[in-house]
Amino acid sequence: MGEKFKEKVVIVTGGSRGLGRAMSLGFAREGAHVVVASRKIENCQAVVAVIEAEGGKALAQAVHMGDVADCDVLIEAAYSHFGRVDVLVNNAGINVALGPLSDIAPAAFDKMVDVNLKGPWYLASRLAPRMGRQGGGCVINVLSVAALCTPAYSGIYAATKAALKALTEVMAQEWASWNIRVNALAPGSYHSDLTDAAIAAIPEYATGMVDAALIPRVAETEEILNPVFYLASESFTTGITLVTDGGLMAKR
Repeated sequence: MGEKFKEKVVIVTGGSRGLGRAMSLGFAREGAHVVVASRKIENCQAVVAVIEAEGGKALAQAVHMGDVADCDVLIEAAYSHFGRVDVLVNNAGINVALGPLSDIAPAAFDKMVDVNLKGPWYLASRLAPRMGRQGGGCVINVLSVAALCTPAYSGIYAATKAALKALTEVMAQEWASWNIRVNALAPGSYHSDLTDAAIAAIPEYATGMVDAALIPRVAETEEILNPVFYLASESFTTGITLVTDGGLMAKR
């Protein structure tokens, strides 16, 4: 076990699967106490079991990011169990509105906004004053490279992530006096449950992702840890979007 985040308390939303699971395990292996939060409690408990088996400390907490009451419960659970929160990783997100804009149902639009935008805003904004009172903290909003180079047929997803980028910059400005750093992370193609399922279902999917980037491969899941750890620990960086896309933006 490392000590990069020894006894820091970290909340990871969407923390039971894919990139979020890698983050939960990665922070725990560097000494953090981790609140693993996602919609299905059994998935959170499975990650917590791994952390505890390795000698770490963690808490499983069910949360639907589209439900602000759930976000309130998550905050209270974290403070009740660990007494503080040092890092929030707003990683949870969905994409249920694939297709032409003219075909998207209003209900799907609303769901995307609730989970991808309203939830991260609400959770961070209600947590920030408490972080400030304890001396500061760090918020990382996980976007997607789609927020920066918006693709056709994924417009609502891209729009919510682009809006979260804007909120990240506002959060950084409003909370700097509380010693809270706020940054965004915009990943490209990483192996995850969703990505691997798409690769399995659509043979051309992986080829398209590889061809689009300068580094011709899909990143391994655990490669997300270096940029996340940088944003969680670097003390003079706030208000930025760190792009980890294998050179996709540069190749456009």
